[in-house]
Amino acid sequence: MHKLLIFHNEKLLRRALTHRSYVHENPGEGEHNERLEFLGDALLNFLSGEYLYKCHPEMGEDELTRRRSALVDEKQLAKFAEEVGLDFRMRLGKGAIRDGGFQNPNLLSSTFEAVLSAYYLDNDSNIEAVRAIIVPLFDSVDPKHIVVSRSNVDSKNRFQEWVQRNVTPNPPKYFTEQIGGPSHAPEFIAKVLVDEKFYGQGKGRNKKDAEKAAAEDALDKLKKQGLL
Repeated sequence: MHKLLIFHNEKLLRRALTHRSYVHENPGEGEHNERLEFLGDALLNFLSGEYLYKCHPEMGEDELTRRRSALVDEKQLAKFAEEVGLDFRMRLGKGAIRDGGFQNPNLLSSTFEAVLSAYYLDNDSNIEAVRAIIVPLFDSVDPKHIVVSRSNVDSKNRFQEWVQRNVTPNPPKYFTEQIGGPSHAPEFIAKVLVDEKFYGQGKGRNKKDAEKAAAEDALDKLKKQGLL
């Protein structure tokens, strides 16, 4: 068993493995893992940034940002999830399982984020414990697979770069809500604002995808206006 799956608090691990669809079908099973996913995303952004900063002292901010986007994108996190054995340990609803949830990159990557943050909490919020887990996984990634083209920077990063160069040092704000879909495949809509001004909106199967779609919409609008 991978070290990431060894917990003092088994209930915390179980929550990290529990998708919203499972809770919907089993109301007495406690919380789903979305709050943990939020924390895991923040931890990964910090640790991947730190890792690349130390490994590549010759690189500037733009290239480091592109590499970070590749190192912690959905496909790569899904691979990490499979490497540590999270795939068939995920607690999914029957609908999600029927739809191939155990092989779904989105569910795998989200669960990996949730379990990583749960491991952090289980170790008394010790970042060193998480670093000891994640750095070997980062080391295992073939550098050839980290594409450094401009397209590798996701839309949220590209939009934020434009905003901070041209409008304000403050980052864009995203407002996201669920608008429909079954429990195992919900649909979300996100709006992105800069200093209270609306720039774009988009839909997705999770909050991240909806926010990326909103950023893409904002970038498309800027292109049409000749501002990008």
